[in-house]
Amino acid sequence: MSQPDRESARTATAPAFRRIGILGQTEHERFIPTLRAIQHIVNASGAELHAEDRLAAHVQHAGPLEFDGIDLLVTLGGDGTLLRGARMVATRGTPVLGVNLGHLGFLTSIGPQEVEELLPRVFTGGFWMDDRITLDAFVLHADGTEGTHHLALNDAVLHKGGLARVVRIALRVDPEDTEVATYSADGIIFATPTGSTAYSLSASGPVVVPSVECILATPICPHTLGIRPLLLAPTAVLTVEPLSPEAELILTIDGQDGERLRPGDRLVIRKGEARVCLVRFPGQNFFSTLRRKLHWSVEPPERTRWS
Repeated sequence: MSQPDRESARTATAPAFRRIGILGQTEHERFIPTLRAIQHIVNASGAELHAEDRLAAHVQHAGPLEFDGIDLLVTLGGDGTLLRGARMVATRGTPVLGVNLGHLGFLTSIGPQEVEELLPRVFTGGFWMDDRITLDAFVLHADGTEGTHHLALNDAVLHKGGLARVVRIALRVDPEDTEVATYSADGIIFATPTGSTAYSLSASGPVVVPSVECILATPICPHTLGIRPLLLAPTAVLTVEPLSPEAELILTIDGQDGERLRPGDRLVIRKGEARVCLVRFPGQNFFSTLRRKLHWSVEPPERTRWS
């Protein structure tokens, strides 16, 4: 099995997954049968299943989910569920296996129909690790103190709230606090390569292969023709200074968590120390996912010819 070094096969040195954590969205139609199939496979392997509280009513003989005590996290849902789980375990280095119950599931690895075939392979080493970088985003207050540090696998987005009006922002980058640009826009997206196929893509940002470590800065609806998305080195430290003191600005992390900025606050973005390992199986790669999920390079159907 050949994969790049960062996506290396783990057949010979597969880690021992003895404690499996599981979290998910119970409202999906296929949730119950998929959960039961997973529990059967985990029990048959001799491993322990640990479920989050919201799943307790649907799982028998499962322990409580404590993120410090699991070897593998399985997420049941879509990309949002995987992002939530990944942020919980990223600092612990716990691998994540996403089972897609939603519509797109770009980050997930398998669907419900593949659970019985592929899930047993995590106990025999028939998989590889897809290693992804994260972002560290925090608000620097006017008095110099740092706010809560947020970990993002997809993106950290600074966007306007309240009335529909553009905001002026200044973007700077270390070293020496170099000015990058000052412009008016609806906000700015800072994305990892993982997040390049999410919100950044819909804002006309480029697709970035996950093994290319970088920070992507994509403006949201900039009110100028002279501003384009930027790819910056993973060592860059970016600072955004809002220049519209009356504007209501919100920081959103992976579309889920976040906080409001106060007047005088600045946003700092840098590569995170934590990394996320996504479990993949032989034959799965970034480009096959692009073709399958986003119809990358797929020719459109022939146009109907009218006589």
